[in-house]
Amino acid sequence: MSHKDGKPKPDSLFRSAMSGVRPLKHDRISPFRAKPAPRPLQTLREHRQVLDDMFSDAIDPAEIETGEELFFARAGLQHGLLRRLRRGHLPVERELDLHGKTSHEARELLTEFLRDCSRSGVRVVRIVHGKGLGSRNKIPVLKGKINYWLRQRDQVLAFCSARPVDGGTGAVYVLLKRARP
Repeated sequence: MSHKDGKPKPDSLFRSAMSGVRPLKHDRISPFRAKPAPRPLQTLREHRQVLDDMFSDAIDPAEIETGEELFFARAGLQHGLLRRLRRGHLPVERELDLHGKTSHEARELLTEFLRDCSRSGVRVVRIVHGKGLGSRNKIPVLKGKINYWLRQRDQVLAFCSARPVDGGTGAVYVLLKRARP
């Protein structure tokens, strides 16, 4: 069909253009894409980090427990202070070496040493007790006694085995209470 001016009608143009076209079964598409299943990315990162840390070369010997280390801390001490003590970051003000001493001699020397440190206001000391390599059966006698004696003293807030450069499991760092004026 044509107009009076000889041009085809818009309807007829549309119909001729659409000849052979089949209607769609669905005339609407969803405007939203299906969301992917949630993935716990933070958990995956944490698991990966744990695996990396398990095989890390960056080891702090102060953080390794082998069963030979001594450690004691009174309740209420700050974790940061204990960590600094264990890592040897607190300056050692005095030292007592008990190598080769008998139990009796060691106890007397330790008692006098701690008394003197309290009077002088000393806070951090190192006590070398040895690893017991020179004792009968190669068992460290003084190490066990030092562990027991230090726990009994109220002035002792904490102690732990020293870093390897300061004697390792043959010495302890000791944190003492502040002296009251």
